[in-house]
Amino acid sequence: MSYARLGLFSPSSPPSIALKSTAPKSLLLTGATGLLGSYLIRDLLLDGRNLAVLVRSSRKQPAAARVEAIVVHWEETLGKKLPRPVVLNGDLTQPLCRLDADARRWVASHCDELLHNAASLTFRGSDRDAEPWRTNVTGTKQVLELARETGLRHFHHVSTAYVCGLRTGLVMEDEIDVGQQFGNDYERTKVEAETLIHAATRAAGGFLDTATIYRPSIIVGDSCTGWTSTYHGLFAGLRFGHTLLTRVVKGTTSGPALLGLIGVALHDTKNFVPVDWVSAVIAHAVQTPSARGTTYHLTHPEPLSMDTVGRLIQEAVECYSQDASPDDPDLCDEQWFADTLGTQLDIYKSYLRNDPAFDRTHTAAIASHLPCPPLGMPTLMKMARFAIDHDFGRKSPLKTAANPSPAASTRPSVARS
Repeated sequence: MSYARLGLFSPSSPPSIALKSTAPKSLLLTGATGLLGSYLIRDLLLDGRNLAVLVRSSRKQPAAARVEAIVVHWEETLGKKLPRPVVLNGDLTQPLCRLDADARRWVASHCDELLHNAASLTFRGSDRDAEPWRTNVTGTKQVLELARETGLRHFHHVSTAYVCGLRTGLVMEDEIDVGQQFGNDYERTKVEAETLIHAATRAAGGFLDTATIYRPSIIVGDSCTGWTSTYHGLFAGLRFGHTLLTRVVKGTTSGPALLGLIGVALHDTKNFVPVDWVSAVIAHAVQTPSARGTTYHLTHPEPLSMDTVGRLIQEAVECYSQDASPDDPDLCDEQWFADTLGTQLDIYKSYLRNDPAFDRTHTAAIASHLPCPPLGMPTLMKMARFAIDHDFGRKSPLKTAANPSPAASTRPSVARS
């Protein structure tokens, strides 16, 4: 990626102050506070892209403070100042993402593209008013409606390679709904979301000029540092082994054996991709107009066997987890633990099934200069150590940022010209 000269954003300018007509337009980003979103903030800012982020306040922090914590983290990591994104306090599950008329006018004047990255990773949800339907389907409808009202014509969407459901064989990048069965509701919602987006394109009688879809497989930590802020997929099995070691003596259990006990075939493979690579490819594609209007499989060319995952779990917990005392009267064996937690892990069994092969032709055409980093055992152990050291999210890897001024948390800030 190119590293343009960085400017500074004013944290308190009211939205009524317009950018000069010659100023570059901003990209509107959803899902900015998630793992991938935080990396997209970093990479797009480093590429010199003006950003506006749609963020909801949490119970602990206002929207602007959540974004500030992310930018401060990257400034400390990179050792350089970064511009501040414009923060729009909204909720993508509400009509027009709960942006008032002033905020919508600002988006219409200052944004030209939208990158919809927000998603719920909930696997099961029978109630379509609950997750994952509320965020992944209703949220996509509201973001599309916001794009329509504000005149945004180029729509980028982060989906998942697992829209393929339970298919086998080779899955092509242009395929969506081919009558496949699904392993969980998350996969169903992502197919519905993609379908809604394609229906909004001019080719289908809609208003979007282009719809660009990015389909990563299972996102894991940073390939260089192991850094992560979410603990799904690979980390679910690691947490399983980490918890087990508090009830058994080190050396009496086996990671591959544990996976076998819960019905995982060790010769099966899973496709994991590091978050830094996924972000780099998406940021490059967003900055490349000729890449618009295409679907990209952001998948690893060398998936991991479940035997490798099992050996990682065993090696990581034996190196980094605190094991039980041999004198502990509550010690248990593998079978007890597998029987006890088997029902809790049932939700992951469909996720841990053997993956199909993912065609990567489109991705190779635009990002051959960004090869996916190999996921060897040293890299995986770095990710595992980070997860265990941070107690799988109980210890936040982000510092709590000081709250920005009240104006910054309620109004868009505007770039100085």
